[in-house]
Amino acid sequence: MGSSALFKSMIQEWDGPLMVVEGNDITFDGAGHTLDGLGEQYWDGQGSSGGTTKPAPLLRINHDGGSFSNVVVLNSPGRATAIGGNGIVVSEITVDNSAGDQPNAMSDGEPAGKNTDGFDISADDVTVENSVVMNQDDCLAINRGTNINFENNQCSGGHGISIGSISSDVAVSGITISGNTVSNSMQCFRIKTDATSTDSTVSDITYSNNQASGCQEFGLLITQSYPDALGTPGTGVVISDITWSGTNTVSVDSDADRVDINCGSLSSCSGTWDFSGLTVTGGSEGTILNADVSGGSF
Repeated sequence: MGSSALFKSMIQEWDGPLMVVEGNDITFDGAGHTLDGLGEQYWDGQGSSGGTTKPAPLLRINHDGGSFSNVVVLNSPGRATAIGGNGIVVSEITVDNSAGDQPNAMSDGEPAGKNTDGFDISADDVTVENSVVMNQDDCLAINRGTNINFENNQCSGGHGISIGSISSDVAVSGITISGNTVSNSMQCFRIKTDATSTDSTVSDITYSNNQASGCQEFGLLITQSYPDALGTPGTGVVISDITWSGTNTVSVDSDADRVDINCGSLSSCSGTWDFSGLTVTGGSEGTILNADVSGGSF
């Protein structure tokens, strides 16, 4: 039978993390146990932008080599899981922050949970598979790293599957996003680079055989103007080799854009991107600025 680890005491305002696993070649099997971060006692609708200081992440996986599996991460005060260890497989993790969808006495009518990222990755040679995320921010956020696979996962609520946000002097490459299901998210797929970032690259990103529905604002958003979705884009991050292969089907809400690409120049979004495996329906067409895209139906 599964059991729970309840962080039980008066809550404390501090930066976190709440739990760290580190070392080398570790095999961690949680056997379905629950890490309960008591997020409902911290959530105030402000996330990391203000209000109560929320310890984050709830779980930091920092070991190099090995695997981490079969754990429920419940009600994280802020970000749920951060992966900083290289050469690991993370599987069968359930991030359940669904209670944060509802307002509480501290959130002034807004959803209480905010900035509750499911998986933040800053590492190389990482696979995240067969996991479930229910939250109020990115299901996946890749901040830096190479050879990262995100496959056969389920994401609901929140902000969908993201590359970024990309700051200065970092590289992201060799990313495969495959076989995932995204539902009822603000944007279902996104690449976001900070408008002021310099000397960074995002390259060799492949999406294959994903499904998404209920995308509320964007089916796919690629923007170089973060934190603005469609603001004035920068040119300090070079994005290249973006491919949609296989069969990717995306359905957006009636007032959402199907695909928006907001690039600062044809040199900062370089080459021809192959979107032949992407079909997006519903909503409005969106705008492609300073990017060369071939194929697809959107």
